Amino acid sequence: MISIVIPILNEQESLAELHRELCETLDPLTTDEEGGFEIIFVDDGSTDDSWRAVARLRESDPRVKGLRFRRNFGKAAALAAGFQQARGRLIFTLDADLQDDPKEIPRFLELVDEKGYDCVSGFKQTRHDPWHKVLPSRLFNFMVSWLTGVKLHDHNCGFKCYRREIFDEVLLYGELHRFVPVLAAARGWKVAELVVHHRSRKFGRSKYGVQRFVKGFLDLITVKLITGYGQRPQHLLGTWGLLFFFLGALGLSILTVLRLYSWNVPLEWQYPFAMEPIHLHQKALFYYSLASLILGAQFVTIGFLAELMTAYHRPNMQIYSVAERLGEEE
Repeated sequence: MISIVIPILNEQESLAELHRELCETLDPLTTDEEGGFEIIFVDDGSTDDSWRAVARLRESDPRVKGLRFRRNFGKAAALAAGFQQARGRLIFTLDADLQDDPKEIPRFLELVDEKGYDCVSGFKQTRHDPWHKVLPSRLFNFMVSWLTGVKLHDHNCGFKCYRREIFDEVLLYGELHRFVPVLAAARGWKVAELVVHHRSRKFGRSKYGVQRFVKGFLDLITVKLITGYGQRPQHLLGTWGLLFFFLGALGLSILTVLRLYSWNVPLEWQYPFAMEPIHLHQKALFYYSLASLILGAQFVTIGFLAELMTAYHRPNMQIYSVAERLGEEE
C-alpha cells in the first residue's frame, strides 16, 4: 500500500485538481489486492474552505482521509500527524499547491523498489520561483550538505518518498521535516535524490518568508548536534570547555611569570627585558584569561549534565537501527 501525506494551509482551489492527478497516476500502479493507496490531507489550521474541499473529496472517494488541526501547528506537526495515520509500506509527501507533479511518483518507486533506497528526495533542478526565494534556498542547501555530509541539492523540496519504518526511528518536531533525509542517513538508511518536474504555482501564494531561513539555520544547528553528538554531548562541550580552560590557564600563567620576573629581579639585571613592576588587574589579558577559564569550566560542567541526562534517558532510546534479522520468532 502507498500512502500520500499532504499538509495543506489555505489551498482550497488546488485540492480537487491534485486529487484527480494523484488518482490518474496511482490507479495503474496499485491494486486492491496489494492494498491500493490512500491520500491523507492534513489541514494545518486553514482559514479558507480547504477542509470542506477535503470533505467533498472524501464523499466521492473513500481512499481520501483527512485530519484538521484546531490551529496552525506547523508543517512538521502536520506531517507527523499524517505519518501516524498512514498505513502504507511507502509514504510520499508532496505540497498541495500543484507545483509537485504526481506523474513523478513511478520514478520514485523505481529507486525504492529496484535500487533499494529507503528515502528518495526530490530535486527541483529547474524552479519556477522568484530569484529572492531560489538564491537563499540554494545557499541554505549548500550549507546543509556541507555540515551534515548528506549531499542533496534541495533539502527543502516537499516531494519525497520514505519507507514506513523510517518513522519508527525518526521523530519530527519543530521544523525538522526538511531534515528527515539527514536524520535517516545518520541512522544508516540509504538516501537518494531524484530530479523532478517543478511547475508554476496556479493558486494562492507562497507561505514562506524570511523567517523560514532564520528558523532553518537554527534547525540546522539542532540537526548537527543531534546527528553528531546526540549520544555523546560531552565530546562537543567538553572539547570546547577544555580548550577555553587551557587558553585561560595559559594566559594567567604568562602573566604570573611576568609579574614574578618584574617584581623579584632587579631592574638593572633584566636587560634586555627591562620592565616596570606588573599589576595583573591593569592588563586586559588578565580579564580575557579569567573569562576563558570560567567559560571553559561552564562548558565542561554543562557537558557533564548533558551526559547525565543522556544516560538517564538512554534505556528508553534505541541508539541503533537494524536492517535485517535472522533466527527470531515471528
